[in-house]
This record gives sequence, structure tokens and C-alpha cells, in this order.
Amino acid sequence: QVQLAESGGGLVQPGGSLRVSCAASGFRLDDYAIGWFRQAPGKEREGISCISAVDGSTNYADSVKGRFTISRDNAGNTVYLQMNSLKPEDTAVYSCAAVLTFRCSLWYTEYNFWGQGTQVTVSS
Repeated sequence: QVQLAESGGGLVQPGGSLRVSCAASGFRLDDYAIGWFRQAPGKEREGISCISAVDGSTNYADSVKGRFTISRDNAGNTVYLQMNSLKPEDTAVYSCAAVLTFRCSLWYTEYNFWGQGTQVTVSS
């Protein structure tokens, strides 16, 4: 059974850093493309980063490029999202998703396995 579980969310001050994790079970993470998405109240879901299967190539939305870094620990079957220089507008529920394909995408409709999400709040 394919399962994803996010963790690491919380409250952080503007300019601070946070790392959220996406732990996978029931499948090999490096066989799947993995995406990170976020959704703030009243806003559409936004694809912010993804990592492709096998070669680990990455992609970022312009809104987080240069501040966020996605990485994958194959041994631990976990994908991480390191978030630096956080802004209040980064406040959202962050979710990871997986799809059995090679090249990752920032479109949430491409993914068919989802975690429950973790809340990230950036506020002073």
C-alpha cells in the first residue's frame, strides 16, 4: 500500500528556515516522481518543487526558486524540502505527492498518491 507522511511543519519567524519531510512506505521512492505542493486558505493549490525518478532532476516554482531545496534520501525512503528565507506568504499546508513516472511535474493533477499535509506558518 502506497503511503506518504509529511512532518516537520510548524511556526517560524520571517527570514527563518524549516525543513519538511515526506516519508514513503509501500514503494521505492526513487522509482517515483515526487512533488511538493502547498495550499493557503482561499487560494489554489500551488506546485512548488518536484524531483524526478532515477536521475533526481529537480524543478522549482519561481515563487520559491533560490530559497527552497528539494532532496531525496533513497536509503531512508524520504524526500525533504528545505525552506530558507521564509516569508509570511509562504504560510500554507504543505503536501507531498507521488506518481509512477520518470519526469516530475509541478501540476498537481499529474499525481495520484498524496500525504495528509503539514501546516507551515510564517509569522512574527
